[in-house]
Amino acid sequence: MKACMITFRSVTPAQRGEGLLRRAGMDCSIQRTPRWMEEQGCGYSLRIRCQDVMPALEILRSNDVSFRKVYLKRENGKMEELAL
Repeated sequence: MKACMITFRSVTPAQRGEGLLRRAGMDCSIQRTPRWMEEQGCGYSLRIRCQDVMPALEILRSNDVSFRKVYLKRENGKMEELAL
């Protein structure tokens, strides 16, 4: 399974997003975002299957949940920012 990470500035929107996505039937988990992925200090992210990323972003946008960036985890373990 290819994994993607949706990053958030703080824990509150990440928790809200997790609840919305789970209610929509998407499997996701909240975690601290690695510091090297964040430009402005601490942050949180949702790990989600890449096939669910576009519908997930639509749900977040339609519910006014602000997210920062989306990353794809490559098979070699490296993370690549996705252009949206």
